[in-house]
Amino acid sequence: MKQQIKIYKVKNNPNNPRLIKDKKFKELVKSITELPEMLELRPIIVDEEFMVLGGNMRFKAAKEAGLKDIWVDVAVGWSEEKKKEFVIKDNVTYGEWDWTMLANEWDSTELTDWSLDVWQNQDDMTNKVNKGNENDEWVGMPDFESKDESIKLIITFQDIATRDKWVKEQEMKLSKATGNTWTTSMPYQERNDLSSLSYE
Repeated sequence: MKQQIKIYKVKNNPNNPRLIKDKKFKELVKSITELPEMLELRPIIVDEEFMVLGGNMRFKAAKEAGLKDIWVDVAVGWSEEKKKEFVIKDNVTYGEWDWTMLANEWDSTELTDWSLDVWQNQDDMTNKVNKGNENDEWVGMPDFESKDESIKLIITFQDIATRDKWVKEQEMKLSKATGNTWTTSMPYQERNDLSSLSYE
């Protein structure tokens, strides 16, 4: 029986075995804050005493997000054994992601914002940065203004061995790594202080 009730009436389940790490919890709070309607479509499952059987983490995140009311679905007439079974089965993840479909049909930065841990597509990240006037944020911050007229060339290698072979042939030295992106300059120059770095 689905209904909306005051959140203070709902009780945490002390025997819930599911944990959520700080970063993931913050992401869940953010999701609920941005899209509270999801809780009506995926209500918290409670027993007749309003103790949580399913959705313990969503319930905690809803409280953290400051919601006053919450949608619940009451499991009526369940035995204690059935409640315990449900608590475990509700937390079992079935199925897998279709990674090819995600890569081709979805924006990786949006998926990350929505709390799905995925690869970072460089084009998606560039598109996100380039929305609007990206220079506005950096006005008045000379440490991040470009110090030269250098041209950036991005080369994508099939694997690390191919990259290392190319670097050796070109007699280059890699100066900085950010994730899978390695930076160098031609001719190579040491950059030891932050003020010499340009914003790219």
